Amino acid sequence: MNTFKVSVQETSNNSIVKFEVNQFITKHQSFEFNNIDEAKNSPLAQQLFYLPFVKKVYISGNFIAVERYDIVEWNDVQDEVSEQIEAYLNDGGIVVEETATPKKVAITVYAESTPNPSVMKFVANKKLVAALFEFTSIDEAKLSPLATELFHFPFVKSVFLDENYVSITKYDITEWQHITIQLREFIKDYIEKGKEVVLPEAIETLEKSSKQQDSHFEALDDISKEIVNILEEYVRPAVASDGGNIQFISYDAAEKNVSVLLQGACSGCPSSTYTLKSGIENMLKEMLPGKIDTVEAING
Repeated sequence: MNTFKVSVQETSNNSIVKFEVNQFITKHQSFEFNNIDEAKNSPLAQQLFYLPFVKKVYISGNFIAVERYDIVEWNDVQDEVSEQIEAYLNDGGIVVEETATPKKVAITVYAESTPNPSVMKFVANKKLVAALFEFTSIDEAKLSPLATELFHFPFVKSVFLDENYVSITKYDITEWQHITIQLREFIKDYIEKGKEVVLPEAIETLEKSSKQQDSHFEALDDISKEIVNILEEYVRPAVASDGGNIQFISYDAAEKNVSVLLQGACSGCPSSTYTLKSGIENMLKEMLPGKIDTVEAING
């Protein structure tokens, strides 16, 4: 059985804290409870309402957001609440009864072109995954029921999942105008039915949990850590908006060379070499003077 792990995430509203779980706890549905009576179909929410400072509970995807009354500060109680939620989930506690009425949110999925002509990005109004995943074959996709089903389309070459979107790379045998609507409708229908996008154990198995990522980061040398931080802050948001991802692989101090992995729409994109050389390489040279000469990419 896969172990639940809960981490505390602050929000822009200091009355609300998100308790993020390392796997999805609802079937792409959202529930909002304003008091213990409203929460009769959610044993987890009811338990939280026994805490006198809990004002509102919102459960969706892979997190529980809790709004507090002003009688306490989150810093004083958030770790205790996080441990309580984690223990409840690991004891097999029910999050939401089947009979509970989800907050009505119509599922929308729209297609968005990317700089890579072989890749289309399908964006949903729901969080789909808690970490990013890339699958380049049906064998690799065992941990993702959605990716596995997408590979049954003969024109699907690879599938990239991140936050609220799916980037699909196609083979050249067909054009996007012939398949975009079909794929968009398929993904929308899949989400509406509440099917699993990735299996609960996928994050831990593929070493994508925040704890695992932190331990990888801590093992790096100081220059590598600086490179990772620059890529995360300045580069990743831009490539994510194009339906892709950039990941640090290694830094060779002797050669002053940085290796990165390009995924999703960035992999094999005609413009990625230009972006790499004129954008990322120049940025790293400027921000880490004398430390970097070249950046090379490995396509995912």
